Amino acid sequence: LQPNIFPGNCWAFKGHQGQVVIKLPARVYLTAITLQHISKDASPSGTIISAPKDIAVFVNRDEETLLGVFTYHVEKNPTQTFPLKV
Repeated sequence: LQPNIFPGNCWAFKGHQGQVVIKLPARVYLTAITLQHISKDASPSGTIISAPKDIAVFVNRDEETLLGVFTYHVEKNPTQTFPLKV
C-alpha cells in the first residue's frame, strides 16, 4: 500500500502469524488478491524464510465472509495472484 518496495521496508509480524486490516473508503468489487514478496536473489540475507505461506482473505460487510484460502509458494514467481470467490 506504500510505493516503497525496497527490501526491509515491509509489514513485519512478530511470531508466525499476523493479520492486516485494510479499510477502503468506498465499496469495491474484488476478483483477486495479489501478494508480492522479494525474491531470494534480492534478499540481503539470501533467504526468504519470512515470506507468508498460508493466507486467508475475508470481507466484512454485514458479517465476516471468507473469500479464499491460499498458499504463497516461495519457489514460484515473487508476485502471485489468487482469484477470490465472488
